[in-house]
Parts: sequence; C-alpha cells; structure tokens
Amino acid sequence: MARYLIEMTVNELRDALKTCRTAILPVGVVEQHGYHLPLGVDIHNAQEVILRAGDRLDAIVAPTVPYCYSGGELLGTINVSTQVFSLLVGDICAELARFGFENIVVVLGHAGTDNRIALKSALQMFLKRNPQYAHVSLSLVEVWNLSPTWLSYFRMKPESDFHAGEVETSLMLYWHPEQVRPQVVMDDPETSRMMRSDQDWFEAAEKAVDHPFAIPRTYQRKEIEVGVMGFPERANLALGEKVCGEMVEGLVDYVAFVNRR
Repeated sequence: MARYLIEMTVNELRDALKTCRTAILPVGVVEQHGYHLPLGVDIHNAQEVILRAGDRLDAIVAPTVPYCYSGGELLGTINVSTQVFSLLVGDICAELARFGFENIVVVLGHAGTDNRIALKSALQMFLKRNPQYAHVSLSLVEVWNLSPTWLSYFRMKPESDFHAGEVETSLMLYWHPEQVRPQVVMDDPETSRMMRSDQDWFEAAEKAVDHPFAIPRTYQRKEIEVGVMGFPERANLALGEKVCGEMVEGLVDYVAFVNRR
C-alpha cells in the first residue's frame, strides 16, 4: 500500500525504509486549460493515478511538485524556467536517494515538449554526476504512456487530441466532474485546426539576424486566445474511466517491476 511522506513521522519513515525501496514523485503544472477546465489539470493527471493505484503500490509518495515549465503564456499559466525546475527535481531525487530509496519514480502529468526534454536531461545528469547513487534506479513515467487509448488520440490523423481536449476533459469528468465547466470555448477554426495538427504549433520563433548561427526567440502565437488543442466537446465519462484504468494498471505493473530488481 502506498504511504504518503508528508503524513509520516521520522520514526515511521525509518521503519518503512526497512522494507520499502521505492519513492514516487508526482510532477504537474499550473497552466491554462481553456475555459472549461481548471488550471490544475496536469497536477490531477499525476496525483489521481497514484491515488487510485494506492492500495496496490508498494511505495512511498513524496509531495507533488506543482510547478514546471509550460511554454504557454496565457493568463493563469505559471512558468518556472527549465533550469530552475531541473535543479529542483534533481535536488529532491538526491534527498530521496540519501534517505535510502533504491527506486525513484518521477510521475509526470504535463506533456510540454520543452519541459519533458529538460526533465529527462536533468535525471540523466543526476545519475551521471552522482556516482554514489549508481545503484539507484531513476525512472520518468509520463502518464499518457501508461494508456494505449490516450496515446491513440495523440496519433489521430489529420488532427489529433492534445491539451484540454477530449481525453483530458474526459479524465476530469471522471475524477472531478464538479470542476468541469459546461461551456466549451475554442479559438477561431483555423487556429484550432493548426493546434490539433501539431502540439508545438502554439510556439512561434524569430531571429534578430537571419543566420544559421543565430538562436531564435520563441513565443506564444498572438492569435491564440483560448489554447485548447483537441476536441473537448466529445468528452465523456466512459472514456475518462477507461484511460484512468489503463494508467493505474500500467503504474502498478511498473512499480512492481522495479521492486523486483
């Protein structure tokens, strides 16, 4: 059964570490999710799967990291630079390793490309720069990769379902229906189509000088006002329950796998 670090005493943690080898670190972000979903969707993505898998997880769950790098700039989005975020997660992992955990599983609920690249790089660098923790298994579990159904929505052609779309809205209908607003608002049809065609289209780039050596400045496209990248009008409770169930089974299986090593 999962135990929660912030609810434990020092002595209880000491006793638990005699038999429990795995720590889980949930990571989310505060970020706009259209006008129909709350800013904390990606925090729920990380926390709710762990909560529902809890009775079947032999692990200790650390407090959720609620901030990372979104890349979006709409109202309500809190961006923490990738450098700061990477250092924070690295320090937390170092402390968990110092406690004596042999498996550290970072569960990520936010799918931003820049953030994912930075986090994976930070975890790799942690292992490279800390040979004293060579025995520690460090994992990055992106929750959507636990669900074949959710992954299939990313791959739909010609337009896919990403941020605040059918799947995320369905999950929130299953987890917290009271937080889902009934009115769905979208950007203009062409902007919405482009965001469904490429999850990174929201980000434009320009250079001060036109040369291959020059580093581009990236920014959110000015035509984006709502930022929904999918089909939230198709959301339904049954889909949310199915995707959640797949993620729970996937996380349970993975934690059991690292515990067997």
